[in-house]
Amino acid sequence: MTSNLNFNLKPLCPQILVTSHVLLSLPSHAFSLSHFFQKRFVCGVMRPGLNAILGPTGSGKSSFLDILAARKDPAGLSGEVLIDGVPQPPNFKCLSGYVVQDDVVMGTLTVRENLRFSAALRLPSSVSRAEKEARVCQLIRELGLTKVADSKVGTQMIRGISGGERKRTNIGMELIMDPSVLFLDEPTTGLDASTANSVLLLLKRMANQGRTIVMSIHQPRFSIYKLFDTLTLLVGGKMVYHGPSIDTLDYFTNIGYTCEPHNNPADFFLDVINGDYHASTLATMQEVAVEDLRSCRQSVEDRLVEDYQTSSCSAATRAELERIVQGKHRKAPCTAAAAARTVTYNSSFCHQLHWVLKRTFRNLLLNPQTSVAQVGVSLFLALIVGAIFFGVKNDQSGIQNRMGALFFITTNQCFSSVSAAELFISERKLFMHEYISGYYRVSVYFLSKVLSDIFVLRTIPAAIFSVVSYFMIGTVSVEAFFIFMLTVTLVSYTATSMTMAISADQSVVALANLFITISFVFMMIFSGLLVNLPSIMDWLAWLKYFSIPRYGLAALQINEFVGLRFCDTQDIWTTNSSSPGNHSSPPAGCTGEQQLDYLGIKYSHWGMWENHLALTVMMAIFLIIAYLKLRFIKKFT
Repeated sequence: MTSNLNFNLKPLCPQILVTSHVLLSLPSHAFSLSHFFQKRFVCGVMRPGLNAILGPTGSGKSSFLDILAARKDPAGLSGEVLIDGVPQPPNFKCLSGYVVQDDVVMGTLTVRENLRFSAALRLPSSVSRAEKEARVCQLIRELGLTKVADSKVGTQMIRGISGGERKRTNIGMELIMDPSVLFLDEPTTGLDASTANSVLLLLKRMANQGRTIVMSIHQPRFSIYKLFDTLTLLVGGKMVYHGPSIDTLDYFTNIGYTCEPHNNPADFFLDVINGDYHASTLATMQEVAVEDLRSCRQSVEDRLVEDYQTSSCSAATRAELERIVQGKHRKAPCTAAAAARTVTYNSSFCHQLHWVLKRTFRNLLLNPQTSVAQVGVSLFLALIVGAIFFGVKNDQSGIQNRMGALFFITTNQCFSSVSAAELFISERKLFMHEYISGYYRVSVYFLSKVLSDIFVLRTIPAAIFSVVSYFMIGTVSVEAFFIFMLTVTLVSYTATSMTMAISADQSVVALANLFITISFVFMMIFSGLLVNLPSIMDWLAWLKYFSIPRYGLAALQINEFVGLRFCDTQDIWTTNSSSPGNHSSPPAGCTGEQQLDYLGIKYSHWGMWENHLALTVMMAIFLIIAYLKLRFIKKFT
C-alpha cells in the first residue's frame, strides 16, 4: 500500500490557471497567509517514506501540512494536491491519518479503550468485532504499548502514562484504519530527546513498510534528521528546498553555504534561513544596526528562494510533476469548498451514539470530581436553606420567609448550572479532531453531552436538593412535593441549556462565565421578587418573558401558596364585627390566593402548568441554539 502525494500550490490570482485540478485555498486572515505562496510556486512530491517539513517558527509548516491533509479552509490560495496523480477524494481527511501537535485522547480511558473506540467508529461496519479487537491488539504490540495497554492515559487529576507512550497512543488512534498516508504536526513537541528519538524510529519503521508519512518538525537533533527520506525547507511560506535529504548539504554548498564539520545539518539550515549564517561572519564588526540585520535576513530569504526556483533540483521536480499529471487520466474535480468540508462516516448514527455515549458516561464515572462536588454542594445548600427557613409559620412572617426560600431555590438552580460552561470548551480540540476525522456526527456528540450532563448531572443534584429542602420548609404533601421537584428540575434543565447555548462557540471559560452570570443577574431582577412585575413600565415589561427564575418562582409560589391562610380569620371577623363596615371575607394578605393576586400570578391549575410549558419551550430553544452553534462553528483552520 503506497501512495505518492503530489502538490502544486499556485500564487494568488484572479484567474484559475489549472482548471482541471482541485483548488485548495488558505484564508487571508490565518497566520497572515495572504502573503504565503503569492510570489513563488510551492510544488513537489511526497513519496512513500519519511517526509519532513522543516522551517523556523512562523514559516508556515503547520499551515502547509494542513493544506496537504485537506484540513485547511479553502479560501485564498489556488492550487492542487494529487494522490498518485489524481485529485484528492472529497473525504481524503477521513481516509488519511492526522496526528495533531497537542495530544487528543480521552485521559480517563486506558490505551486499549482509546484504540478500541477508534476501531469501533473508524473501521467499516463490515469488519467484525473480533477483527477490530485483533487490530487493536496488533497495534498495541507494534507500537510497543503492551506494558501500558491497560493503564489510563492520564489527566491533570489522574496519573497516567509517559509522554512518549501518550504520543504513540495518538499515532495508534490514526493507524487503526491502516492509512497509506499519515500526517503528523510536530510529533516531538513536549518530548525529551530520547523519547523523541524513539517516536521517530517508530515512524521510520512504519515508513519502511510503504506508508507515505509527512511531518512538520521544528529543530530535530542529528539522530532524527538522518532518518528523513525527503526534506522540505520553508521560510515565510515559500519553498527554499525540496528533495532527498541526503542531497541537501550538497545543494547548500553549491549555492555558497557550507556546513561546518560536527554541526547538526538541521541547525545549520535554520541558521541559514534565519540569516544567522551571515550574522556570524559579521561578528568581527563592533556593531550591526538592527535595520541592517533585518534587511540582510530578508535579502537572504529572497536569495534562497530565488536560488531554489532556478536550481536543477526545482526543475527536476516540476518536470516530474508534469510527467505525473500528463500520465494520469483524471476525473473532473469537485469544488474546493465541497472537498474541504466533506466528512464521511463508516458507522451508523445509532452505532456512533452508543460508543460516544458509552465513553462519555465512563468518563464521568472515572472522573467523578465534578459530579461529586455538585451533589455535595446541593446537599449542603439544601441543609442550609432548610435550617434557615425550617418550619415556617402560617402568619404574615411566613409570607416573607416562603418568598425568600423559593426565590433562593430558583436562583440557586440557575447559578449552579454555570459549571456546564466548560462542557464544550474543555473538549473543543478533541471534538474538532474526531469530527473532521470522521469519528462521529455533530448531532451524536451533542446528544451524548445533553444526555450525560442535563439528564444526569442536573437531575440527581436537583432531586437531592428537593428531597432535603422541601420537607424542612414546605407543606408536607406528596402531590405538592413532586410538583416542587419537577419545577426545580425544569429550572435546572433550562438554565443549563442556556449555559450551553452561550458557551457552545466560546473558547475561553472565563468569558463564557461572564456572559452567563450577567444573563442570570438580569433574569433575577425580573423574577418577581425584587420588583413587582405588574408595576413595571410597559417598555420594560417584556423582559420578564425571558426570565427563567420568573417561571420557576411563579410555579413554586402557586404550588406553595394556594390553600394557605396566614392569619386567624375568626379573630379578625370577631374584631371587625363591632366596627362599622365590617366584611364577610378575610382581609387582603390573609390567604395564599390573595398574595398571588397581589403578585400578578394566575393561580389556576393551568396557570401553574403554563410556567412548566414555558420552561420546556425555553429549554428546547436554547438546545437548538447550542446545537446550531456547534454545528456551524469553524472547524477548519
